Amino acid sequence: MSNVVLVVDMLIGFMEPGKNLYCGDEARQIIPNIKRLIESEQAAGSSIIFIADTHHPDDLEFEMFPVHCVRGTEECEVIPELADYVTVTLRKRRYSAFYETDLEKRLKTLNPEKIILVGVCTDICVMHTTADARNRDYAVEVPIDCVASFDPDAHRHALDHMEKILGAKLTSLAPS
Repeated sequence: MSNVVLVVDMLIGFMEPGKNLYCGDEARQIIPNIKRLIESEQAAGSSIIFIADTHHPDDLEFEMFPVHCVRGTEECEVIPELADYVTVTLRKRRYSAFYETDLEKRLKTLNPEKIILVGVCTDICVMHTTADARNRDYAVEVPIDCVASFDPDAHRHALDHMEKILGAKLTSLAPS
């Protein structure tokens, strides 16, 4: 049995300077780690699914956050550094990759041993997707050096919450 890696919102709208929801220079440091993880998991036969925040121009989410990742704009596209790894893209319009998508159906077909979640933002889309995966009884792993957010305190709180409340296993790619 293989794993499924969900690469959450590693998009131009979050990862490129000058965009409304740019996660910051520190967030860009996870890109090489995500590449290593994808390569390792692909070699082991795992499925890689890129999750892409994609909104309608009048999305209600824009009452809370600045306009970002509007359908048809470059902001919805995977960053160039990871674009060569994209084989499957799942577009979402809310925090969780399960909400109004066919992710649950895909996972039932793939029947993964575990789901590995990487990307941004740790405290928003990564955490909500983790919660929904755990509520469906999937084992979830979150490599701490493959997730980031624009809010360092919220990032740390989300990691703690995912581990202690949701039951996700926190790991690291760094050698021990």
